[in-house]
Amino acid sequence: MIIAIDGPSGAGKSTLAKRLAKELGYIYMDTGAMYRALAVKVLRQGVDLADDVKVADLVNSTEIDLQEQMGALKVLLDGIDVAADIRTPELSQMASKVSALKAVRARMLDLQRDMARRGSVVAEGRDIGTVVFPQAEVKIFLEASAEERARRRCAELRAAGQRVDLDETLREIAERDKRDSERDLAPLRKAEDALVIDSSAANADAVAAQALAYIRTKTREN
Repeated sequence: MIIAIDGPSGAGKSTLAKRLAKELGYIYMDTGAMYRALAVKVLRQGVDLADDVKVADLVNSTEIDLQEQMGALKVLLDGIDVAADIRTPELSQMASKVSALKAVRARMLDLQRDMARRGSVVAEGRDIGTVVFPQAEVKIFLEASAEERARRRCAELRAAGQRVDLDETLREIAERDKRDSERDLAPLRKAEDALVIDSSAANADAVAAQALAYIRTKTREN
């Protein structure tokens, strides 16, 4: 089975996907981490995103994999774990820009579909239910207000010891929402057959309970 979870940045997709994967014994696929990993390589090599040839060369020579080890997700970029390097605001913005490129989307599509062949997965991202796995048995669109998502992001970064400003974080989230929703290639949008869950005023337990109930209903249907 494939469970596809889409939604904007900060809506709680990762929290929900990890929980569902653990509850169901499925593979957890954080596609956002894959794009962030590629953004690490782009920044380290100083590749100009406007140079289609160099971008294509970089993407096609890059291997990205996700592996769980003792409850922690390893994000392997060419065999090296970069999980500790991908959660900064700079990487978030670069990942959004990188993900809008055709060569990047094509390569990631292959990597993500190959990963799903290992077994049942819970995949989360922006275009999982619409582009990557349109045949997914379960599709969930998780949303939350921009203000709540900015608050959560600030709390997460401050807990990691980073200095952040709420207004600046809200501005960055608004910019990313606009870029993700308006891009020509695989824009962020809700699949017609997706269950919409608003997590603005709901805790993780309530969101997970609603999602699990829906999954059980879809499982019986199939």
